[in-house]
Amino acid sequence: MDKLIIGRYIPGNSLVHRMDPRSKLLAMFAFVLIIFLANDVVGYGILTVFTFLGVALSRISISYFLKGLRPMLGLILFTVIFQMLFTTGGDVLFQIWLIKITTYSVQNAAYIFMRFVLIIFMSTLLTLTTPPLTLADGIETGLAPLKKIKVPVHEIGLMLSISLRFIPTLMDDTTMIMNAQKARGMDFGEGNLVQKVKSVIPILIPLFVSSFRRADDLAIAMESRGYQGGDGRSKYRILKWQRFDTLLLLSLVAVAAALIAWNRLK
Repeated sequence: MDKLIIGRYIPGNSLVHRMDPRSKLLAMFAFVLIIFLANDVVGYGILTVFTFLGVALSRISISYFLKGLRPMLGLILFTVIFQMLFTTGGDVLFQIWLIKITTYSVQNAAYIFMRFVLIIFMSTLLTLTTPPLTLADGIETGLAPLKKIKVPVHEIGLMLSISLRFIPTLMDDTTMIMNAQKARGMDFGEGNLVQKVKSVIPILIPLFVSSFRRADDLAIAMESRGYQGGDGRSKYRILKWQRFDTLLLLSLVAVAAALIAWNRLK
């Protein structure tokens, strides 16, 4: 089983590592919105350059980003094939019975593929360069104004940080359980669909047991340290907004302006 990269943090001292988590979160959400402005090769080219510039500045090997992409390939390929088969328009490239593939469907499928890849790369960049606790602090601080309307901001940040922290841990547990089952002669690729579903049960039961045990250990650890919620708690990590955080958001504004201008010039 491929290890899930999202949720893992790789220590470093790059420019991206030192940025405020709030700016990186805002940039991530803005990027997801901006990517829908691209509708041709030039637009996706601009976004690709921006994405790989961020990867280069992080000083993290591209192999980590490819590993983050690998577990999602099934969903991406399914979406791409669905797009190719059910999108009409353009010249017909291939047709057999009701299946028709056109130039427009191929082009649209390629753009969908690029959209998935770029979003996964940016989300992987966010988690690889930001410790889960720092990311939770950024979320909590960013949502702080919602406290006025009684939104449990601290609990939301804590829940997200625990979720991000436990994603790779649970994936490691799943890999360990599958290896143990394979050592006992279990083959997860054999049989029909029903048999394959049944073969998952020996994985799920120990995984649930392991998850509940970890949750219980975490609850005991938090209780023993006197955790009483977010009220009155001081911060060990003080977030500081720097000029590079402002430059990051301004660069996204420039990218959005460039895409809008290009779309109007066409």
